[in-house]
Amino acid sequence: MGRTHALTGWCAGLAVAPLVGASSVHQAVAFAATTAGFALLPDLDHPGAGASRLLGPVTGALSWLLRRLSSILYAITKGPRDERHRGMHRHLSHTVLFAAGLGALTMWGTRAGGWYAVAGVVVFGLLLASDALGDWLLLVAAGAAVWWARTASAEGELQQLTGWLGLAVAVGCVTHCLGDALTEAGCPFLFPVPIAGETWYELRPPSFLRFRTGKRVENLLVFPVFMVLGVLLVPGVWHGLTGLFEQSTVQAGQ
Repeated sequence: MGRTHALTGWCAGLAVAPLVGASSVHQAVAFAATTAGFALLPDLDHPGAGASRLLGPVTGALSWLLRRLSSILYAITKGPRDERHRGMHRHLSHTVLFAAGLGALTMWGTRAGGWYAVAGVVVFGLLLASDALGDWLLLVAAGAAVWWARTASAEGELQQLTGWLGLAVAVGCVTHCLGDALTEAGCPFLFPVPIAGETWYELRPPSFLRFRTGKRVENLLVFPVFMVLGVLLVPGVWHGLTGLFEQSTVQAGQ
């Protein structure tokens, strides 16, 4: 489900970007690239996930630490009806609490580090997204960087995102949780709110609305829909398409 997480994160980022003043194409793309990448980060709690393997022993060690912390927290906080398991995958990192904490840490870090820290967060997000969507994304990103350098002040554009990238990180993580909540397994993203005797209650919709990861619903419906939406949400694309449609309609009527 990695590529779907990345794509839904991209769409969520483009939708939220104007709300924080990232209205230019440069800023919206940087903001959305961050949400796309960090929409994959919650799976750092799985040793085989792309996020865990991304930087070799560095992310591998972070994955190990996250799994241990999640297991300890689960053992301490589980309710009387919570399942008897180790509480590693789809637990601590799959909560709104984790998303908010990581977002706050990113906000502090980018404010302290300035545009260099902002660039680092965006690049890391791109690496995460490219691991899920394919290396072609890195070529696109390289072309976008050249375009950015020729059409805008990289330092100035990124400086304006300082602090707000914390929201991009949080939105990416929450988008991941919402996506997992639509699957058969569900997602305990409202922890520590107790529900039906469970502190780690897996929220999920009715059975007819759930889908299995990597199967037909995801591959033939969810992914294509968000692929189209991911293009239409880029600033200027929808306006340009409607303008072309109106122009062709006028020409056809003449």
